[in-house]
Amino acid sequence: MIVRMWEARAEAYGVADLITWVCDTALPEVEHDPLHVSSEVFSSTDHRVVVISKWRSNPRPLPDPPALLVARAPRSWDFTQVDR
Repeated sequence: MIVRMWEARAEAYGVADLITWVCDTALPEVEHDPLHVSSEVFSSTDHRVVVISKWRSNPRPLPDPPALLVARAPRSWDFTQVDR
C-alpha cells in the first residue's frame, strides 16, 4: 500500500473553490483507477488543502489545479507503512 499526500496552498480568497475543484474535478479523474483504494480531503486555517489517497501501487498524480486558485504549485509525497 502506498499513501500519497498531496498539498496545495490556496489563495486566501480561493480555498472554497480549490476544495470544490479537488472534490468535483481532480479526485473523479483518479478514483476510477483500479489501483486506487480511497481518498480523504482536509483543509487548514492557513489556506492549505491536503488530499490523502491510498493506492495498491503506482499512485496516479492529481491534475494541476487552476493557477488562479493556488498561491504556489502543489506538492506531493509518497509513504509506505512502517512495520514496528
